[in-house]
Amino acid sequence: MRTANPASVPAVAPAAPGAHSDPGADDVRRQELAAFLRSRRERLSPEQVGLPSTGRRRTPGLRREEVAQLAAVGVTWYTWLEQGRDIQVSGQVLEAVARALMLDPNERQHLYILAGAGHPEPTTECPMINPAVQLVLDQLAPLPACVLNSRYDLLAFNPMYCRMLGGLDALPFEERNLIWLIFNNPQFQARWVDLEGARTQVVARLRAAMADHVADPAWKALLTRLRNASPDFEEAWQRHEVGARENGSKGFLHPEVGVLRMDFTNLWLGPRPGARLVAYTPADEESRRKLELLAAG
Repeated sequence: MRTANPASVPAVAPAAPGAHSDPGADDVRRQELAAFLRSRRERLSPEQVGLPSTGRRRTPGLRREEVAQLAAVGVTWYTWLEQGRDIQVSGQVLEAVARALMLDPNERQHLYILAGAGHPEPTTECPMINPAVQLVLDQLAPLPACVLNSRYDLLAFNPMYCRMLGGLDALPFEERNLIWLIFNNPQFQARWVDLEGARTQVVARLRAAMADHVADPAWKALLTRLRNASPDFEEAWQRHEVGARENGSKGFLHPEVGVLRMDFTNLWLGPRPGARLVAYTPADEESRRKLELLAAG
């Protein structure tokens, strides 16, 4: 992987005076963009993006020059972007930055909005899910499995997971969040044997995880959306309960085979907690037989 020649960087220039109707709002947006980019860079290790490890670092995550190298843009330009400078940027460059930072679809859209580039073109791919991870998901069949990030965004899943919980592949990306679904999607809610218990757990785990992301725009946006959409979520959030992510058991009610008692195991995809593969295995012989019937159907 090579560092970009400054001459190859797509042209950017200071924004023209008066190009925006609300300079104060633009300043806030650029500062939010700067904070967002720093938070995404600091969560990644060199090993996660295919760079050699250089030993212990004074600060967490990738360096700015490493992000610039991965995105094939100039270091100075990327530094300006992360400093909230008043520059213009093309969708092509934003795509390169999104890939370099392994942004999921929700984060990618958030990047475009903060950069003042509107909404990106739809995509069915998630840069965080590389072919090796997708292959593992597919090879786990007939066991249901998915990949979640720490916000409970559903980044990828295999067909058995979709079959167990129903219709997930038809959902738009902005609704592929397990907390959103468990509070706002009646069809998804109907698949849970203990819906209230599941709601209590995910809210407690979201609150615990958010302690590390209180200033993160993407996390704040998700929380605001959940609180506005669901009085039940707001009530649970106000209880201030916290919980750790642990392996455990869940019960699912499938319309064709009945109750499935499943154990789940978290498998972390990086050296620090973040994205994780969650695999489900039958908790008893009856559930094993039902899962086989579901796989054969």
